[in-house]
Amino acid sequence: MNNVIDKLKALGIKFELVKHPAIYTIEEMNSLNLPNSEKIAKNLFIRDDKKRNYYLIVVKEDRHINLKELRELITSRALSFCSENDLNKFLSLEKGAVTPLGVINNKDSNVQVFIDSYFRNSIIGVHPNVNTSTVFLETYDLIDVIKNCENEVNYIDF
Repeated sequence: MNNVIDKLKALGIKFELVKHPAIYTIEEMNSLNLPNSEKIAKNLFIRDDKKRNYYLIVVKEDRHINLKELRELITSRALSFCSENDLNKFLSLEKGAVTPLGVINNKDSNVQVFIDSYFRNSIIGVHPNVNTSTVFLETYDLIDVIKNCENEVNYIDF
């Protein structure tokens, strides 16, 4: 978490950090009744069937994602969820802590990030690389962090 906080501070980004018990699902997150809970993102780490392209999908917490439909939206080959091994290898994250801020650890900048258009021009809540806290920041600031890490980032309409 410290590398995330240091990065945000170094980039002059305003944020609010909320500490909470470890959570592993969006349902557990919702049970915490955090402020701005409607702005907390659900994050999915997926890959194509050839293991050539890796994607981090950041969506409104109540969205149900159909991988076949997502494939069309992002013009990809067949998609599947990444293993915990891949999650650790590419983003140095553990299960339950998936976050777009994981790109800070993506040395090859080869994970593409897609953010739900729902979050455009608003705040967003994501983990700071651990599942015992949530950081709230402006979505455009999150995009700046991702671009600063040289990862590709785009909005997507679900």
